[in-house]
Amino acid sequence: MSTVATNHAAAFAALADPVRRRLYRAAIDRALGRDEAAELLGIPRSTAAFHLDRLTEAGLLTVTFERPPGRSGPGAGRPAKRYRAVAAEIAGTLPERHYELAGELLAAAVERAEERGIAVRAALSEEAFSTGAAIGAAHDDLDTALVECGYEPRTAASGDTVLDNCPFHVLARAHTPLICGANLDLVRGLAAATGDTRTPVLAPRTGYCCVALRRHATE
Repeated sequence: MSTVATNHAAAFAALADPVRRRLYRAAIDRALGRDEAAELLGIPRSTAAFHLDRLTEAGLLTVTFERPPGRSGPGAGRPAKRYRAVAAEIAGTLPERHYELAGELLAAAVERAEERGIAVRAALSEEAFSTGAAIGAAHDDLDTALVECGYEPRTAASGDTVLDNCPFHVLARAHTPLICGANLDLVRGLAAATGDTRTPVLAPRTGYCCVALRRHATE
């Protein structure tokens, strides 16, 4: 995908709304129809259409028209709108990413592995946890620390905490087991240092970070 070359002020204004941010993130990975967007966010179809069109007007989404699979010819109805993100990043800040932190973790893990003669993956786990603990110790609570790291925590209807953003998105898509594992250890470090009782777990879902925080530990 190409970088957005349109009015950045309009793009930032459109993404100031949390519903539109979630729709934009979802549309990065796949094209969304209005019904699918409404179901994904649990909002009325008309509301989803309004927000999708606002994102399109801001230059963040592109629109195509497609018929549902298996429906063609006379009587198939009009093609439906499908929305897809024009760019995965806007000036490297929307959605918020922290690739410099990922780079620091990976470099430190390699050094730790060489010094101690252990596997790089094990060293990365240790490095991510200790880094999360150091960041968490500088904050009063876990949610503030998560926001600082770019995770955008949100309480779901279940009472669990989902993370609306992955600060290492591109890396996580290309190297899922490695980066998602580091994500989990980083959040575990944050939780341990802040004394939070929620349990970080891997819970991959399209459009969200692979980590969630369970309100109670599961067996």
